[in-house]
Amino acid sequence: MQADLHFFKYLSQALGDTEARHLLQNITLKHPETSVRTNPAKTSGLEILSGASGIVPWNASGHYLDARPRFTFDPALHQGLYYVQDASSMFVGHVAAAIVEMTGGNPLNVLDACAAPGGKTTAVVDMLPDGSTVVANEFDRLRANILTENIAKWGNPSVIVTQGDTARFRKLRETFDIIIVDAPCSGEGMMRKDPKAVEQWSPALVEQCAGRQREILDNLISCIAPGGFLVYSTCTFNRIENEEIISWIISNHDFNPVDISIDPSWGIHTSDVNGVTCHRFLPSRLRGEGLFLAVMRRDGEFQPRQMKKNIKEKNIQEISEWAPSLISKKYGDTIFGLPVTALHLLKELESKSVNIIAPGVEIAAVKGRDFIPSAPLALSTALNRKVFHEVELTHDQALAFLRRETVSLPDGTPKGHILLTHHDIPVGFVKNLGNRANNLYPANWRIRSGNY
Repeated sequence: MQADLHFFKYLSQALGDTEARHLLQNITLKHPETSVRTNPAKTSGLEILSGASGIVPWNASGHYLDARPRFTFDPALHQGLYYVQDASSMFVGHVAAAIVEMTGGNPLNVLDACAAPGGKTTAVVDMLPDGSTVVANEFDRLRANILTENIAKWGNPSVIVTQGDTARFRKLRETFDIIIVDAPCSGEGMMRKDPKAVEQWSPALVEQCAGRQREILDNLISCIAPGGFLVYSTCTFNRIENEEIISWIISNHDFNPVDISIDPSWGIHTSDVNGVTCHRFLPSRLRGEGLFLAVMRRDGEFQPRQMKKNIKEKNIQEISEWAPSLISKKYGDTIFGLPVTALHLLKELESKSVNIIAPGVEIAAVKGRDFIPSAPLALSTALNRKVFHEVELTHDQALAFLRRETVSLPDGTPKGHILLTHHDIPVGFVKNLGNRANNLYPANWRIRSGNY
C-alpha cells in the first residue's frame, strides 16, 4: 500500500490528481493495444493487415490490430515485412521526419544509443535521406544479438550495430547529427503490459534510473555536432526521469528547444520545461503505452555532411555481384557489406575502439575457398536477386524452413545456393546438394514456440 501511495504521488506531481487517477484506472482495467509498423521497402499485400482496426495517427506505416495473433507463425514477420511495436514508440519516426525537414533533406549520421530490440532504429532509418548512416548501440550483449537480428530482417544496409557502454562514444566528438537516447527507466509506462514493472517499482528505483540517465547523456552530448539534435525518451511517467532530466540538460549544456508539430486530435499530453515541449503518451488518452519524449537542438550552425563516395576499397570479387551497391569488408570468417557513404563513420568507430558486431549487412561466411551466403543478405534490400536461382515456398514450407527443418525442392532445381521466397519475397538460403538441401537459416533465429 505504501508503494501505491508513493506511485500515486509521483504521478500526481507529473500529471495532476485527476489525470493521475484516470491513468491508474486505465492501467488497472484496460488491456494493451496491439500494433505493427510495416516496412515501406518490402510491404506487399500483408495478410496481417486483414485484422487492422485503424492507422496510427503519427505514423502512416503503423496499424492497430483487432487482436494479437501468433506472430511467430507468420512468415512475413521473419521476412521483415513488419515490426511488432507499440504505437507510442512509433512517434520517433515522426520526429525523425521533422528533423530531416529542418536539415534540408541532407544525409545524416544518427546514433541510437540504447537501441534494443530495434523498433526505434527501424522507425528512424525509414525516414532518413539516402546517404545517411545509423549506428544502433546496445549495452547488454544478449539484447544486442536480438537487435542485430531485427535490424538484419528489416533489410536496410545503412545500419552499423555496436555493443557496449555509451562511455565508449565519448571520443567521437561532434560526429552525429542526431542522437536518440531511449533511456533505461523505471518502466511505469509498461505496467499495463508487464506485471514485473509493477513489482519492481519503488522511489529508490526512480532515483537510480535518473542517475543512470544523466550518466548516459553526459557520455553522449559532446558527440552531437553543432546544430544537431538530441531526442530523449523514456517509458515512464514521473517528472524525475523526464522533465527534471530535460531541465538538467538545458541548465548544463548548450541546447535549445525544438518544436515538433503534433495534431491536437492525437491526444498527446504536453508540458513545458524552459521552452522545451515535452510529449507524454498516456494510455488513458490514446491507443498506446506510456512514453515520454522531448527534442532539443545543440547550439551552432548545422553543416551538411560531405558524404565521401570516392573511398578506394576493393570488393571481394567472388561475391561482388551478390550486393553490388555495397562495399564488402572481411571481418574474421565473415564478410559484411555497407554503402560507401557509411565507410568514413565505420572507420571512425573502429579508430575509437567501439565494439562493432555488425558493420552493415552480413553477406557471407567464408569456409575454406567457399563463400556461403548469409541469411541477412537474403533479407537485405541490397540483395541482387538475379544472381541466385529462386524457389517459391508455400506457407507451411516457409514455416518448416524457419524451424530449420529440411525443405524439399522441385525436381530440376540446380545444385548450389538457392534463394527461397514466400509471396515472392526472400526468406533465406539453402544449399542444394542434389539428394538433399542443407538449411542455412541461422540456428539462433529459428522458430521454437510461443508468441512473439
